[in-house]
Amino acid sequence: MTAKKDLFVKDFLLNKSLYLMMLPVLVYYAVFHYAPMYGAIIAFKDYSPMKGILESDWVGLQNFKDFMNGFYFWRILKNTLVLSLYSILFEFPAPILLALFMNELKNKLFGRFVQSISYMPHFISMVVICGILTDFTNSGGVINSLMANFGGDGQALLQKPEYFRPIYVLSEIWQKIGWESIIYMAALMGIDQEQYEAAKIDGAGRLKQMLYITLPGIAPTIAIMFILRMGNLLNVGFEKIILLYNPVTYSTADVISSFVYRKGLLEFNWGFSASVGLFNSVINLILLVTANQISRKISKNGLW
Repeated sequence: MTAKKDLFVKDFLLNKSLYLMMLPVLVYYAVFHYAPMYGAIIAFKDYSPMKGILESDWVGLQNFKDFMNGFYFWRILKNTLVLSLYSILFEFPAPILLALFMNELKNKLFGRFVQSISYMPHFISMVVICGILTDFTNSGGVINSLMANFGGDGQALLQKPEYFRPIYVLSEIWQKIGWESIIYMAALMGIDQEQYEAAKIDGAGRLKQMLYITLPGIAPTIAIMFILRMGNLLNVGFEKIILLYNPVTYSTADVISSFVYRKGLLEFNWGFSASVGLFNSVINLILLVTANQISRKISKNGLW
């Protein structure tokens, strides 16, 4: 134990500037991520702000039972899973494809222009994004007017439950494709260019170079990003959903995070809301660990 302590002290003295740089990050996670975990005890109590966390009545697993036996449990679980799976199927590959296509462009000036345009939606406020989507899909909006020319009925699209998921997923792609492609573009920069030269000498075309050099070169990055996405499978962004959904579309739009928001902040059922949030976090943790183990067995890449 003493040897390890001496080794740590020696390493700290050699790299104290790096440790000091790491300190704000450690403080941030300690204050905003680990300290609030104490509040998870609310999930097992009939929490009352007047009594406080410790003095509130203990109810054990009753909040979890009420949630799992509730009328809306299967609906919100299904909606959360469906929206998350749609995002993985359509939104996750989009930045990878954009990065691959950008890498194949010969006109670098045009490539930088496309990159700049695709980044822009990431910096637009979520409230503005949702306002644009609402205006465009209203009865007199641009998108609805175009659909009316092809036989649409002109009714506001966000008032139809069957259109909520496509609108959500397509807008997610539009918002994130450019920004998320940066990671894959950086991974592409790290591929040894001599491999491409050797492939050209062997007669490999651009498609074969992409399949046998480019994709394997960024496969570890794709694996890590996929593991992180699986760890957030049930964390469908509630801000966007709350800004877009309404009681008419609850059947397809209501997810776990929006349910927690309504129960906790609108109906003041804090204990029940905390139990739903804790249930969501535990499932995400299980999915993260499982995805990491599968990735390590298949591709030898993982977060740990």
